[in-house]
Amino acid sequence: MVRKIIQISFTVVLLVFMVSCKNTKQKLQEYVTSYNSTAASFKANDVTLTTARGYINDNKIELRFETNLEQNEPNKIKANSSFRLLLKEMINKNQIPKELVEEGVQFDTYFLADDNTVFVKEIINKESIAEILK
Repeated sequence: MVRKIIQISFTVVLLVFMVSCKNTKQKLQEYVTSYNSTAASFKANDVTLTTARGYINDNKIELRFETNLEQNEPNKIKANSSFRLLLKEMINKNQIPKELVEEGVQFDTYFLADDNTVFVKEIINKESIAEILK
């Protein structure tokens, strides 16, 4: 009886270990799939759509935040201040996982005007994440 319990326990521990041993590329793919499946429920000021695209060979994820804002100077100023706050909030809520950044995944994030031109581009990597979280 005790031997059977030990065997079952060992099997469970082994399965948990195998599941937790995903490599960075697998985590990157899972993140992109998960992000895009929940993007419809994403809420942020002026953001109408957000999508993720993974570049496995480059160890990079591109996050695009489309807005309903016209490309002009007042909106660009607004975007510059609000986008970094949005990214900070997403990192703190693990919507942009620190774990992936620490494993070397770079997030190229774009805050876009209504015509898909770039208001702001922020790169989140090991070097920049501390600055964003200030």
